[in-house]
Amino acid sequence: MTTRHDTTAPPVKGGAAPGRPPGDAASPEEARKRARLSRRWQRDLRWSPYAFVSPFFLLFAAFGLFPLLYTGWASLHTVELTAPTDMEWVGLDNFTRIFDDEFFWNAAKNTLTIGIISTVPQLLMAMGLAHILNYKLRGSTFYRVVMLAPYATSIAAASLVFVLLFGRDYGMINWALDLIGLDKIDWQSDKWPSQIAVSSIVIWRWTGYNALIYLAAMQAIPQDLYESAALDGASRWRQFIHVTLPQLRPTILFTVVVSTIGASQLFGEPLLFDANKGASGGSQHQFQTLGLYLYEQGWINQHLGRASAIAWTMFLILIVIGIVNYVISRRLRASS
Repeated sequence: MTTRHDTTAPPVKGGAAPGRPPGDAASPEEARKRARLSRRWQRDLRWSPYAFVSPFFLLFAAFGLFPLLYTGWASLHTVELTAPTDMEWVGLDNFTRIFDDEFFWNAAKNTLTIGIISTVPQLLMAMGLAHILNYKLRGSTFYRVVMLAPYATSIAAASLVFVLLFGRDYGMINWALDLIGLDKIDWQSDKWPSQIAVSSIVIWRWTGYNALIYLAAMQAIPQDLYESAALDGASRWRQFIHVTLPQLRPTILFTVVVSTIGASQLFGEPLLFDANKGASGGSQHQFQTLGLYLYEQGWINQHLGRASAIAWTMFLILIVIGIVNYVISRRLRASS
């Protein structure tokens, strides 16, 4: 039996891996170039998001923030539409003057009543329509498009159609009332009928929009909650009361706030519903809103300073509504 003696090759000088040629080492110029690229990449990573959103802020500053601040400055001066650059400092006199004006308080009360008359039925009907569409119906996509069609309709076109419907002598509403033996109603001259007619335009335009919002929120509710309620013997009505409504509280709060803001800015519907085609809101200002009152003071009476004070008063009202929304939403989150 022979013994095998293996011999290993002598190690290569410099280790197992071949050494790096001296020419491959990064030169100082290349190192500086890489450092510049690295800094450029870091700056791009840091500032690119601001560049992407900057168009919005530029447009907001030009068409939102500047008019808001300039209106606030103009509200402290006497400014006429015929000479908008001639300003006379009056302080808070424009605010005290509109608060002493009975037409301002009449417009505020009309805005409140029209807002209630239009918002409450609108949201209730939207909730009912969304609850119906939440079930599996044949042609549900068609119904959703139909409900959104009034929202896409022009305010002018919709208001003119409702003017014809609520006409005193030849309107379809009075024709239907005459068929059932009721007296005709002067929808444009009487206070409450005119406010109901204006509110009906708002209801028709915005019910479908709010219904789709409620429908989207309903479809996000877990089905396990309904299955558990059905196993406990809850009817469809009890499921709606004890499952659907509690889950929709944030959405309901959102639609109430948005509808309230829209009602406080109501302008196009009462303007076009007026038979005199003016900003007085009827012969006795019976449906003049704050938006119409602002337009009347600024562009008909040509008192831009007073109109600016009205605009800032409406802005402060919206801020109060936003604060109330914030407080209520915090309490809802805390209770849930």
